[in-house]
Amino acid sequence: MSDTHRPPWKGQGFVARLGHAVNGLRAAWRLEASVRTHAAATVAVTALLTVSHAPAVWWAVMALTVGAVVSSELLNTAVEALADHLHPGHHPAIGLCKDVAAGAVLVSTLAALAVGAAFVVGHVLPWLGWRLV
Repeated sequence: MSDTHRPPWKGQGFVARLGHAVNGLRAAWRLEASVRTHAAATVAVTALLTVSHAPAVWWAVMALTVGAVVSSELLNTAVEALADHLHPGHHPAIGLCKDVAAGAVLVSTLAALAVGAAFVVGHVLPWLGWRLV
């Protein structure tokens, strides 16, 4: 695409692009209770990792897991906002789009719960001196 046809928001510097991303995070925080819930869960997970002296591999796994859940929630928020803007009324295709995006959040959240269960069983319970078997 030639420069004469490039939209004005393309080719912005890093600081400007970072500002857009931060604005998006702020908007999601303000608009979506789920984003705030995931943030609270992230604080709880970080606290548990800290007090249990979790090894670095668990920090990495949890960082990737939290990132996946929050990213899917942000994408879901973006899809919902765009769909509502383009078609404010009820439409089956818009409903399907929003349901699929919400399904992505559910899948990532269930995966995160499985990772959390593995962490509790494999690290937290032994740290507490408990054994399941």
